[in-house]
Amino acid sequence: MLIYHHAHSEFLIETAQGFRILTDPFDAHVGYPMRDVPCDAVTVSHGHGDHSYIDKAKCAQVIADRAGKITLATGITATGIPCFHDDQQGALRGNNLIFIIEVDGLRLAHFGDLGAWDEDLARQLAHIDIALVPVGGYYTMDAAAAAALMKRIQPRMVIPMHYKTDANRDWPIAPLDECLKAFGLSDIPRMPLLRVTKEDLSEQPRMVILEESV
Repeated sequence: MLIYHHAHSEFLIETAQGFRILTDPFDAHVGYPMRDVPCDAVTVSHGHGDHSYIDKAKCAQVIADRAGKITLATGITATGIPCFHDDQQGALRGNNLIFIIEVDGLRLAHFGDLGAWDEDLARQLAHIDIALVPVGGYYTMDAAAAAALMKRIQPRMVIPMHYKTDANRDWPIAPLDECLKAFGLSDIPRMPLLRVTKEDLSEQPRMVILEESV
């Protein structure tokens, strides 16, 4: 499996057989360069424009944007888990879906704009191999809440997303440094992409920062 971080919460996941899954495609208002992305399927955590601009998902045959298990292709599923975009049960920003993507013998979870978590949600997130987690706060849970959730569910790898960069410098969210402080980390490997298999998962670092590839 190859995982690319385009920016924000948008990732491109390419399976061993070349099937391509695009997550939470962003629109122009996010501030990052826009481009069309050839892919086979798209997951959408919620309807806000910075997570649901499916017009860029060229050739996609399946759009996963609802709760429950969705078959993306033979042997590839995405299960949407309902949760909230804020810490007031959706009263501020509505609902969110965490998608657990099962492919190549791995369970990868894209957390969308998760705003808060509880024990019931944590129990549904057991046995995650790779977690793509928002850490910027304000619109999502902050880095401290993200770190507490990761400690609770113990994924094998964590990849941060949805944090402040030069492109969104006016957004009221925290930079990546705050995430590293909350997780008690400093020397985190930065990679242009992640190449991972079920067999070599145990040899991978606990957290990686995927460089933006917009």
